[in-house]
Amino acid sequence: MKDRVVYLFVLASLIAVPFVRSNTGAYEVHAASARAMPTPTPANLKFAYKGISLGMLTDDVRKQLGDPKDRSEAQDLYVFSDEESAQFLYDASHKVTAIMLTFSGKLTGAPTPKDVFGEDVPARADGGISKMVRYEKAGYWVSYNKIVGDDSMISIAMQRIQ
Repeated sequence: MKDRVVYLFVLASLIAVPFVRSNTGAYEVHAASARAMPTPTPANLKFAYKGISLGMLTDDVRKQLGDPKDRSEAQDLYVFSDEESAQFLYDASHKVTAIMLTFSGKLTGAPTPKDVFGEDVPARADGGISKMVRYEKAGYWVSYNKIVGDDSMISIAMQRIQ
């Protein structure tokens, strides 16, 4: 499990860095209570996880979630359980520019594509799911990836667009 979290942490960092930019909007994704997420609309976009949204200050993230497992000026890694972790990336002004979520194992508490995008996303033949939506006017993108099998996993990324 630790190797997979480290791998995803590094992978998400490499993917995320080129896309950092300012955010706007007001839609919330509450992954902690995935089934209660509102449907996104173009006029009401702002993504958040456990009360943390893009643009929040590093200190506010740490006040909300406590001490991260790994911390630096550029990013924090929180491991909430063997099945749920989150990574927050920060810019030079100490604001959240990206949120990467990882759910593994039974996936019972993980958000569905409908929770994230407001619509179902068809699975591939192998049962996996991949979708990315760029909310250009709101200034960020969201991706959802589900891998099924012995090590089932869902990763969700939210990041500012440059």
